[in-house]
Amino acid sequence: MSEINSTVLGNETSFKGTMKFKDSLKIDGLFEGNIESTGSLYIEKDAEVRAHIKVGTIIVGGKVIGDIEASEKLEMLDSGKIFGNIKTPNLKVAEGVEFDGECDMIKNPEEIDIFSATVSQLKQSVKSV
Repeated sequence: MSEINSTVLGNETSFKGTMKFKDSLKIDGLFEGNIESTGSLYIEKDAEVRAHIKVGTIIVGGKVIGDIEASEKLEMLDSGKIFGNIKTPNLKVAEGVEFDGECDMIKNPEEIDIFSATVSQLKQSVKSV
């Protein structure tokens, strides 16, 4: 991760619950629960996260079991393992990752007005993603 992490959960750390943060968080240990932020989350190579994750940006180098929604970007490093569904507008996947789930490439939700669009317009917007 190119920026300095505001908070780090070290490799000897085990946390269970709901984690909310503003800037950035790096997880080296074990986390279970929910993670919510508009900031950045970095999951280190030996970390394990069992959670529903909703963040701005996430980089996965460790193991994630649960669904991930990244409003800006999701990057999977070659050591990354994701067992769950992902939803993001920008996805970067390294060779060698392990992924078991569905991927939904989203557009900016504010740009799509589903109530004024025709069925053919909605189909076209989905194809262009």
